[in-house]
Amino acid sequence: MARVLVTGANGFTGVHLLERLARDGHELHGLAHGGSDAHPLLTAAHAADLRDLPALADVVAQVQPDWVVHLAAIAFVAHGDAAELYSSNILGTRNLLQALSTAPRRPDALLIASSANVYGNRREGVLDESMTAEPANDYGITKLACEQLARLYGDRLPIITVRPFNYTGRGQGEQFLIPKILAHAMARQPVIELGNIDVARDFSDVRAVVDAYARLLETPAAIGGLFNVCSGEARTLAEVIALVDQISGHHMEVRVNPAFVRADEVKTLCGSRALLESVIGPLAMPPLADTIAWMLGD
Repeated sequence: MARVLVTGANGFTGVHLLERLARDGHELHGLAHGGSDAHPLLTAAHAADLRDLPALADVVAQVQPDWVVHLAAIAFVAHGDAAELYSSNILGTRNLLQALSTAPRRPDALLIASSANVYGNRREGVLDESMTAEPANDYGITKLACEQLARLYGDRLPIITVRPFNYTGRGQGEQFLIPKILAHAMARQPVIELGNIDVARDFSDVRAVVDAYARLLETPAAIGGLFNVCSGEARTLAEVIALVDQISGHHMEVRVNPAFVRADEVKTLCGSRALLESVIGPLAMPPLADTIAWMLGD
């Protein structure tokens, strides 16, 4: 059993990761900004702003984690406050690395969640970890900066970096694409307004994503590695809407709202998980139709 500190433990991914780690009997500690309610699976919840290094160092010294999973970040690509995006994602990560590297007892493994957005506007082929990162938006830039910070601290900490592609599941906010479409379908709305409808994304199920994270933490060979976490299949927005129509039994008219169209939109993202599976073994990825049915409550 490991003592695990999860930043962003009350977020969408964090909650599913806690459920996954709890099945293995680990002692779970959560770090959250402010006084949000603690998840019942947590042994203890700790309040600290990642931008407050002394407070963060106090939490690390108190918990003395064996494993750390850094999920806390502003994860919405279209977040409107650039200063908050950069300070939360970059300074927060740097402070966590500094606190852990100077702690009396350093962790055995630290997993940092980057993003496939670092690849940028590549339109063809399957993306693997050897390809040059060319982020096309502020969010991708912040995540690439976090990867560089991980390299900077790589000689002091046992870091594993992951680049998850798009993923979804129960509990994801409706500002994200699939939950928004499902909310409209469940409300039997006749029309849905979307932005770029010609984009294609590699959608994973959050349950498979957190399973990959847990297995990487358990694998010493993963330390120092950088891994895509993905399904390996890109789905167009039209395909996603067709699946929702079929599973929900409700058809909606799709209208393009220019206000939702982003000039820096990444057109196609599809990843290879060959490197990931070479380290942790095969990753069971539910079909997107099964994920949608789960989210609809079926």
